[in-house]
Amino acid sequence: MNEQDVLYQRAAEEYGAALYRLARGYEADPDKRRDLLQEVHLAIWRSLDGFKAQCSLRTWVYRVAHNTAISWVTRQKRGRPHMLVSLEELAEMPVAPDANRGVALERLTQLVQRLEPRDRELILAYLEGMDAAAIGELTGLSARNVATKIHRIKKLLARSFNEAGHNVE
Repeated sequence: MNEQDVLYQRAAEEYGAALYRLARGYEADPDKRRDLLQEVHLAIWRSLDGFKAQCSLRTWVYRVAHNTAISWVTRQKRGRPHMLVSLEELAEMPVAPDANRGVALERLTQLVQRLEPRDRELILAYLEGMDAAAIGELTGLSARNVATKIHRIKKLLARSFNEAGHNVE
């Protein structure tokens, strides 16, 4: 096995579950999600030939995965331009009340999937446990800008759920 294959195997083992969650956050359709996940893995494998450890493997994998997913969404959006919404539009969307946690989590996933790709990238990285500095390294934004944007997204999502009778902290 060459170095690229060894790095890919390590990345797939360490971040495979996170990559699945990322694909789920970007693509709602299960068949298309599998295609996206396959495209993400291929992009990661290809990119590792140029990996020079100037950042952590985690940051590299997430950067490639998010960029691949954003490109995927952009290509998909061409056929469905009305499917994505800005943060302001998301704030105005009605949320149907329900008491089921699973339904609430599915609703949250649906809302995240409808965010513009860059907002989606930020909140998905945050949900994976990355801090503002790491997300900034991933996106090229300042840590302060990342923190502000994430706060705004979380506030809108929480308000939508609280208005529908869900408790989101």
